[in-house]
Amino acid sequence: MKITTDFPRNVTVMDDVFIPMGDGAQLAATIWLPEDAEENPVPVLLEYLPYRRGDWTATRDAQRHPWYAGHGYASVRVDMRGCGDSDGVMVDEYHEQEQADGLEVIAWLARQPWSTGKVGMFGISWGGFNGLQIAARRPEALKAIVTVCSTDDRYADDVHYYGGALLGIDMSSWAGTMFAFQCRPPAPWRVGTKWEDMWNERLEGLQPFTEIWMSHQERDAYWRHGSVCEDYADIQAAVLAVGGWADPYRNAVLRLVDKLAAPSRGIIGPWSHQYPDIDRTPGPNIGFLQETLRWWDHWLKGEETGVMEEPALRVFHQESVRPATKYPERKGNWVALEGWPSQRIAPVTFNFGSELRTLAADVGEHVLIDTPQHVGMDAGRWFPFGNDADLPPDQRSEDGRSVVFDSSIRAEDLNILGFPKLTLRIACSSRRANIMARLEDVAPDGSSTLVTRGAINLAKRHGMDRADDAQVGEWIDAELEMTAISWTIPVGHKLRVALSTTYWPWLWPHAEQGTLILDPNASDLHLGHLDPAALVEPGPSFDEPVQGAPLAVVAEPKSSTIPEREVRYEPDSDTWVLTVDPKYGGYRVYPDGMRYGEQAVEKYTISGNDPLSAVAESNWLIEMDRDDWHVKIDTQSRISATATHFNLSNRVTTYLNGSVHFDKTFEKEIERTSV
Repeated sequence: MKITTDFPRNVTVMDDVFIPMGDGAQLAATIWLPEDAEENPVPVLLEYLPYRRGDWTATRDAQRHPWYAGHGYASVRVDMRGCGDSDGVMVDEYHEQEQADGLEVIAWLARQPWSTGKVGMFGISWGGFNGLQIAARRPEALKAIVTVCSTDDRYADDVHYYGGALLGIDMSSWAGTMFAFQCRPPAPWRVGTKWEDMWNERLEGLQPFTEIWMSHQERDAYWRHGSVCEDYADIQAAVLAVGGWADPYRNAVLRLVDKLAAPSRGIIGPWSHQYPDIDRTPGPNIGFLQETLRWWDHWLKGEETGVMEEPALRVFHQESVRPATKYPERKGNWVALEGWPSQRIAPVTFNFGSELRTLAADVGEHVLIDTPQHVGMDAGRWFPFGNDADLPPDQRSEDGRSVVFDSSIRAEDLNILGFPKLTLRIACSSRRANIMARLEDVAPDGSSTLVTRGAINLAKRHGMDRADDAQVGEWIDAELEMTAISWTIPVGHKLRVALSTTYWPWLWPHAEQGTLILDPNASDLHLGHLDPAALVEPGPSFDEPVQGAPLAVVAEPKSSTIPEREVRYEPDSDTWVLTVDPKYGGYRVYPDGMRYGEQAVEKYTISGNDPLSAVAESNWLIEMDRDDWHVKIDTQSRISATATHFNLSNRVTTYLNGSVHFDKTFEKEIERTSV
């Protein structure tokens, strides 16, 4: 990473700007802009988030926004309503209010004397989501966006449901995270004496997000809101979509390049849930700020930067690797494609009865799939952030608990690119069942590297917006689309498909432990094979990563003694426990004197072969100190289930200067409608 403070234009910072909304609320912002912007107005770049510009993202913001300002933009970081130093209450993610406020912010920015009236939006994850969502509202001033690690489909491709099954690992942990985050107060030294009233308003307005998200178990109007896949034509701004093969949010890049009528380009690298220039694994990283500057200069300044002469899709095609939970850098090739779908990708089909082999049955016979509840303990993190234990380890233990189908030893490389898909003929012993499929790269020594995976809740086989019980014992046909991937299964290796009816804690188990019968002769794996010539042709190239000077934040030594991921088996009770420390930030001291710290622990438990024993927990402790002001926030969130209902429990206790300030427990019972 190259650090630079030598910019073409000198930069000034406007701290604690408060942008007025039509209802009287004010949203807090920090604005970096060229010193001469009043005399020479500039386009505006907006990053709009709930994550507190004053501390939580301050380090990242300091290296990104000044760089843009130094290259001729007003770069603006806004805290959403109810977050950081902004007024109001945050009531949900991607809420109508969030989008309406965003429209007002864009209009305000376009009117400022230092603005040319042209605005771009950028962001990763939440900021990538709302960039797409607000673009679909067509604000006149918004001309282009850069969306990183985001999705166009809030139901099928986010942290709540996966293949129509409840995503137990992040439905719990992400809701628990946001529950703790919602409880944080504004900073008194930035908003003044009203800070405590603002804090109390947030606490009194709390509703745990699980209560909302788990009340919508099918893809209904709630999930269609904010899902730009409902009508891609709504987006008229130019879109640069970016994702990483180690991040769950990569599918949308291919779909956006395929479906958008607006100008678009896509980039997918080997990265985790990080900006592509962040020095977190896996690399190689790229000069992302320079790449986006070319985008902004073209769409907001009208300069010919050549960005629209680039291929529609640039992807990093990954070579085979041994299984590991962390890769400092992936080997592979950058490949240019004319679009998506690409004519350089040929379809390949493997029949489960003839091209793939399993030890679970003789050739041509039906196969029983009945797996233990703790399959999935080696799944790795849903959201890899580049930590040491994020990625899935060797899958041999998981394969031993699953039903596996292997290809013959490859005589030629198989260059997988796109969305692998299974078409399955299945009979169920229960009304409802899940099936998880893992695609794996098996080396000659037997080590098994997870390539990608996908799931289907069979109740959603006719559509994610409905629930259709299976007729016990009758054959049904189902399609299962896996998460997009680019990967070579090399000569001498085998391709493996591992099937299981369970995958805890990713998939919350149905109430009844059922079995599946697979007809292998009527079941197929469908892949896309990239033309080998594409891997030897000169591919796209990128500049080395560069950022602005880091913020002078002092990190305190880590106090946690638990590992990032720990799998424990208790034989006496036949209980499996996965404990996770997500390693978000620890404790650090900011230049304004704020000491901010957080500790989080997730725990996922399941016992015996009892699907009703599943429990997911997320506990947070947040501390904020400056001078004689001390705030502590303690939250506990828990999900369990009976045969008919989910039971949600969320408790928060906040402390001000050592005394209890607020204490409330939320209990909710939600009917199981399809998961």
